[in-house]
Amino acid sequence: MINRIVLCGRATKDPETRSTSTGKTVSTFTLACERDFRNASGDKETDFIPIVCWAKTSDIVEKYVRKGSLLNVDGKLQVRTYEDKEGKKRTITEVVADRVYLLGSKTERQAVDQEEITPPDDLPF
Repeated sequence: MINRIVLCGRATKDPETRSTSTGKTVSTFTLACERDFRNASGDKETDFIPIVCWAKTSDIVEKYVRKGSLLNVDGKLQVRTYEDKEGKKRTITEVVADRVYLLGSKTERQAVDQEEITPPDDLPF
């Protein structure tokens, strides 16, 4: 079975990074991906896709990704459920990124190329 997704878009805001109770870092941000076609009004629509990064990928994202950064995200689709504060069951669909590539300026790409980026093998799920 295959669960693979590749996206290209821009970060809508700076990533939010935190540490879990076990000390692993996790970063989240939203990627705006413009659709290839126009709607009936002639406008292009945009999808806003939640992205989650763990471990080394999270460290790289925290260090280099900023609002407006042009990114290529390679990962897998995840659907999970949880209970909110009122006890209602909620479902969220997100992309767990294995790799995030900066597609922006040459300076941005060179800075990231200096880092060793490997897919995390210690994901908690």
